[in-house]
Amino acid sequence: MPTVQVGDLKDGDFLLDVREDDEWKAGHAEGALHIPISEFVARYGELTEAAPQDGRIHVICRSGGRSAQVTMYLAQQGIDAVNVDGGMQVWEAAGRPVVTDDGQPGHVI
Repeated sequence: MPTVQVGDLKDGDFLLDVREDDEWKAGHAEGALHIPISEFVARYGELTEAAPQDGRIHVICRSGGRSAQVTMYLAQQGIDAVNVDGGMQVWEAAGRPVVTDDGQPGHVI
C-alpha cells in the first residue's frame, strides 16, 4: 500500500481525515477535509468535489489502520491516494499543529 511519512507532507497537500466526529472535534490538522470512515461511502461525492483533480489524496486517521482501508478503496477507484503512516499520533508527536474547529490548540484522542 502506498504510504507517506508525516515529515514528507508539505503545506498545501490535500489531507483527508477519516476519524470519527469526537476525534475530529478534539483536534485535527488545519485545512483537512473530514469524512468519518463510518460515513465515507455515503459521502464519497464530497471528496471528489473537494480533492484536486490530478493531485494526491493523503489519508489520515489516529494511527493508520482506518486510513489504510480508505486508501486501498480509493486506489481501487483509480485515485492517487496514500496512507499517512502513524496517523495523527505521529502528526502531533512531530510537532505539527493540531487545532479545534475554532482554531484553538487541540489534541489527538
